[in-house]
Amino acid sequence: MKSVLVVLTHANLASLQVHESLSATMVLATFGCDVKVLLKDAALSLLQAEQEFSQLKHAFKLASNMVDSFEFYDLTPIYIEQKNSQHPFVINSEQELEFIQFNTELIQQFDHVLYW
Repeated sequence: MKSVLVVLTHANLASLQVHESLSATMVLATFGCDVKVLLKDAALSLLQAEQEFSQLKHAFKLASNMVDSFEFYDLTPIYIEQKNSQHPFVINSEQELEFIQFNTELIQQFDHVLYW
């Protein structure tokens, strides 16, 4: 079984790309890849589940709703860099999280790394 690390860096409401990245991640998991997801930088906003979508305020739907379904795709725990463990989105998250060091050793554990 191929293992894939997906590194997401785009914010919850930033673009359609974050939806495409999450969809592709879920497809990989559906078809038998061992997928782990790392949320970095602006992508930490994907942990903000209590936000509500408003067509008047937002150009794109909430990608965080897709992250809420990760448990059904065996995409949990979600990786978070140890340095972000005290970030407000991380502290208030209801997701299953695992704190890691994002370094060469971690990357070498995977057959492929997708950086979106």
